[in-house]
Amino acid sequence: MRTAVRHDTTLGPMLLVAEDDMLLGAWFLGQKHFPATAPTPGAEPPGDVCLRAAAQIDAYLAGRSMDFAIPLAPRGTPFQKAVWQALRAIPYGETTTYGELARRLGRPSGARAVGAAVGRNPLSILIPCHRVIGANGALTGYAGGLDRKKALLALEKATRRT
Repeated sequence: MRTAVRHDTTLGPMLLVAEDDMLLGAWFLGQKHFPATAPTPGAEPPGDVCLRAAAQIDAYLAGRSMDFAIPLAPRGTPFQKAVWQALRAIPYGETTTYGELARRLGRPSGARAVGAAVGRNPLSILIPCHRVIGANGALTGYAGGLDRKKALLALEKATRRT
């Protein structure tokens, strides 16, 4: 059964979508690439996965947690899934570039393709696409908005354990 819940965070409202015991999506409302066919929040009871995801997102945004223990099931192409898996390997508080991510995936000239896949990440915050920056260090391309990307990176820098 697919469930959806609206969750208000310190960075704005999000839509959390789960199916059975897997989280499919976590989008900021109105963000770029917000799914046109998103389920209506509250049509079904929120379900345990959405409630746990909401609690873990809150703990992360409060600086009390650096990772997530939610089963994720993002929907995408095999290439997108490979990019999203590579995003999960970027350590908390660190950044990488689109070009470096492309090199790690064996596609050294594929920075634009990687950027497109990063932009389609359906699990904002949980799959840390905010940790990818431009080659010149510029904060570019966050579907949830650059203000949110800045806030997420600042949070991680401030709470990073060394």
